[in-house]
Amino acid sequence: MVLVTASQPRRLLYLCFIGRVEVHQLRNASAEVASALEDLGAGFRLLTDFERLESIEVEGAAEIGKVMELCDLKGVSLVARVIPEPSKDIGMNILALFHYPSRPRMVTCTSMLEASEALSL
Repeated sequence: MVLVTASQPRRLLYLCFIGRVEVHQLRNASAEVASALEDLGAGFRLLTDFERLESIEVEGAAEIGKVMELCDLKGVSLVARVIPEPSKDIGMNILALFHYPSRPRMVTCTSMLEASEALSL
C-alpha cells in the first residue's frame, strides 16, 4: 500500500510505503501524487516514509521514477526519506540521479523525528 497525503499550509507531500507494495499500487499512487501537486506549487517538500515497507516489486522502480520526475517537474525543493534500516533502501539514491534533473536537496533519515527536523516541521 502507498499512502499519499498533502498539506498545503506546510507545502508538504507525504508518501508512506506500507507492507508489500505492488506495481498497480504505485500506479494508483502516481495519479494521487499528480492530483496533490496541483495545489502545492513550486518549492514544496517531499517526505517519503519507508519505515513500514516490507518489499516493492522490482518493476515498481519505473513507477517510482515517474513520481520523482513529476515532483521534479512541479518544483520539489527538498526530499526527505525515512529509511530506518539499510535493507529497506531500494536504491533511492541511484533512482534520484536519473529522475531528479534539477537536483533538489536530499536528506536520508533513520526516523520520522529526524525527518521532521530536516523539514523544519
